[in-house]
Amino acid sequence: MNTGRQRRHRAWRFGRFAESLCAWHLRLRGYRVVARSFRSAVGEIDIVARRGSVLAVVEVKGRGDLAAAAESVGRRQRRRIARATEAFVKARPGYAGLDLRFDVMLVRPWRLPRHLTGAWRADDR
Repeated sequence: MNTGRQRRHRAWRFGRFAESLCAWHLRLRGYRVVARSFRSAVGEIDIVARRGSVLAVVEVKGRGDLAAAAESVGRRQRRRIARATEAFVKARPGYAGLDLRFDVMLVRPWRLPRHLTGAWRADDR
C-alpha cells in the first residue's frame, strides 16, 4: 500500500521528469533554456527560455489528462509566477528589454508535451 509520502515522492519525480522533457522539447524548437526551477521569496518558475527577442516563462503541468493539467494553473498561481518573473528579471537585468510571454506546457504520460504559448498575460493575473 502506498503511503502519502510515497505518492508525493512519485509525483515529485514525475514533475522533475516532465520539466526535463519540456526543456528538451523547447531546445528542439529553437529556444535556449536560461533557467530551470528558479526560486525566489515570492514564487517559483519552472522554466525560463529565450528565443530571439522573446523571454518565455513556462509553467509545466503534468497530469493524467490534458484538460486537468490546463485547469490546474489558477489565478493565484499565475500571480506568484508573475511576481517570481519580476524577481528573475530584476536579478538578471540583461533580460529586461525582451518581450515577456507566459506559457504553459502540459505533459501526460507517454506523450510529447503540448506547448500553449501566451497562455496568459501579466495584466490578467
